[in-house]
Amino acid sequence: MNQNKIVLSITLLMGIVFAVFIFSWYQQQETNTISMKNNELERSYSQSFGPEKAKVTIVEFFDPACEACRAFYPFVKKIMAENPEDIRLVFRYAAFHAGSDEVVLMLEAARRQGLYREVLVAILAAQSSWASHGEPNIAKAWEIAKNAGLDTSKAREDINDPQIVKILEQDTADVKSLGIQKTPTFFVNGKPLETFGSQQLYDLVQSELK
Repeated sequence: MNQNKIVLSITLLMGIVFAVFIFSWYQQQETNTISMKNNELERSYSQSFGPEKAKVTIVEFFDPACEACRAFYPFVKKIMAENPEDIRLVFRYAAFHAGSDEVVLMLEAARRQGLYREVLVAILAAQSSWASHGEPNIAKAWEIAKNAGLDTSKAREDINDPQIVKILEQDTADVKSLGIQKTPTFFVNGKPLETFGSQQLYDLVQSELK
């Protein structure tokens, strides 16, 4: 009788241990899934374009004052236009140039007004008029954004919002952690470009689409 009780107790204990193991495993799987959208390459707040479940995700670390970023923008748009259902673009900030930090905050303020793309396009198109690397004309950048439809009075208030400031601070920390030293820097499905160039970016995207 005592032996039966011992066997039953052992069986129940093993069942409990197994149940705890399964529960912990599912919890870990859920945590891993969430962290895929909240890591150094992509934060949950990151601005993105394209289907959420696209086959290919391009992460671009960019500086609004960067000439190469401006040059790459239409090329990246073209890649996305060729595969609109399969490619997603995520923007991260690497504000290396003087004054770029304020323009980044401006873009985030524009996002609150539903004008992120419009202001971004305008800022990049007129980059040469405000983005002098020695003495950037940020007042001109604000004027450009206003002409693109931005309520600049509201935006100037929003750029001091801790939530918006935190976006720039976190992106800056991630840039440092990842060792990014130039813009634009691209990752395709988490893979960095081995060598920099538009054709290299195109080829990597195509390989991931296959």
